[in-house]
Amino acid sequence: MDNLTIKRVFDFSLLRRLFSFAAPYKRSFYLSMFLTVLLAVLSPLRPWLIQVTVDKYIANQWMRMLIIITIVQIGVLLLETLVRFFFGYLTNWLGQSVVKDLRVTVYKKIVRLNLSFFDRTPIGTLTTRTINDIEAINDVFSEGIISIVADLLMIVAILVVMFIEDWRLTLISLSPFPVLILATWIFKESVNKSFHQVRNAVAALNAFVQEHITGMVVVQAFSAEKREFARFKKINKDHRNANIDAIFAYSVFFPVVEIILAISLGLMVWWGANKVLSYEVTQGVMIAFIMYLNLLFRPLRVLADKFNTLQMGMVASERVFKILDNEDQIPDKGTKDAAGMRGDIIFDHVHFAYTEDRYVLKDISFHANPGDTIAIVGHTGSGKTTIISILNRLYEIQKGQIKIDGVDISQYTLGSLRTKIGVVLQDVFLFSGSIYENITLRNPEITRERVEQAARLIGMHDFIMQLPGGYDYQVMERGSTLSLGQRQLISFVRALLYDPAILILDEATSSVDTESEALIQHAIDKLIAGRTAIVIAHRLSTISKASKIIVLDKGEIREMGTHEELLKLEGFYYKLHSMQFKKTASV
Repeated sequence: MDNLTIKRVFDFSLLRRLFSFAAPYKRSFYLSMFLTVLLAVLSPLRPWLIQVTVDKYIANQWMRMLIIITIVQIGVLLLETLVRFFFGYLTNWLGQSVVKDLRVTVYKKIVRLNLSFFDRTPIGTLTTRTINDIEAINDVFSEGIISIVADLLMIVAILVVMFIEDWRLTLISLSPFPVLILATWIFKESVNKSFHQVRNAVAALNAFVQEHITGMVVVQAFSAEKREFARFKKINKDHRNANIDAIFAYSVFFPVVEIILAISLGLMVWWGANKVLSYEVTQGVMIAFIMYLNLLFRPLRVLADKFNTLQMGMVASERVFKILDNEDQIPDKGTKDAAGMRGDIIFDHVHFAYTEDRYVLKDISFHANPGDTIAIVGHTGSGKTTIISILNRLYEIQKGQIKIDGVDISQYTLGSLRTKIGVVLQDVFLFSGSIYENITLRNPEITRERVEQAARLIGMHDFIMQLPGGYDYQVMERGSTLSLGQRQLISFVRALLYDPAILILDEATSSVDTESEALIQHAIDKLIAGRTAIVIAHRLSTISKASKIIVLDKGEIREMGTHEELLKLEGFYYKLHSMQFKKTASV
């Protein structure tokens, strides 16, 4: 961790912001602070009662008072146990409640971020922020600031009582404390460094496993198992070594604390025994001081560890707040509802760049009347997919204007705009769950009857009913148990259910077999009927009936017209058409 981060670890503005999430639970927070003070008062009470018992009631053989004070001690012990239980439960409950609210806030922020943010941010990083870092924030409440305050108050309370009882015996007992403070500081810095190494190692291990399990097909297809396994072993070894460094620090520190405690007790007994013999110190004080020292060393053993926990929680909170402070999102300032949209699309001199002024779309202008089918063709990287991404405002354009039904798309509310634009992508993403849940996206307003009706229209119903469980058939992650064509058809049913005014088909038939292509083409014909459609396809045979074909090259429109018109021009489209059909003929 760099110096700047270290300086900001105990940034009180950061701590104040973190504790603002505890505002809905302020009663629980105040109660935990009250219990903290109560524990500080109760901690030195039992040793003091034992001192009184030895010096007064045992020495004077007051059996009745001895019984009473023993009962009082048992009561104090039970009370202290009960208070510790409620304190531990309350601080952990508070931490988990804050974590729950914070995680919801972070996820709500993430789903609204601009897609460009996801383009440059690894998924593993966002997963770590949403899960691991927020879990570390829980420790700020359960083992961090409140627990540290409780331990410090208890230490202060015990020291005050010890000095009141016998300041000389206290000073003798605490004489090894400078060594303990030095050991604690060395331990804190060592563990802090080890914690960062462990977190980095865990992140590297998670990223490697996630990436390679996802890409296992490639690993096995190219017989790279041994090489990748060797890399995994190295990353796993680094993870082990980082943990061993932390374990070593703990293994050294705790015995050192025990040795210092033993020295303190030895000094206290050596000096106190002489004073007992000369009647300057009572036996009860000696017994009480042994208990005081044990009570004093108990929080000191874990205080440095708790400071590290607090420090790690603060670093984690800083990372989480960076996500919450990110303003890279599409502004949703529109007020117009897209209900009743007809699908009249106008691109007016549109320019778009993913980064700065490196425009991937340059001066794009075209008009699609309601019910038209617009086909976009071009080489890979020509900007085809970008056009559909800016139409439903996944990205914001830099220049020009996009209108639907004569209204700038920024004037529509973002939710209503995207609801009226159906999208079927080349790489269909299916979630873990049933086919029914994947079609409806868990929208409770969509009934089973509507789903079956849409599936029949697409020609998918019979296939679904042949699966075990029918619509309740469980789809594995990313739909791995279904073919690409089947996943495409499910996405068509999903799009049809939402009854969009505009339909976007991105390479819908580029990677399927001939039989699946025929089914998908039938589904497309049903799907685009009465809707404005924008179709992107490599196979030019699928778009010959389009109302208008736009030929893109390096982000610019080279040609525009019907299939017949573009063939007569013998330009870009003619060359693409000729090349593709020559390849088909040779095959």
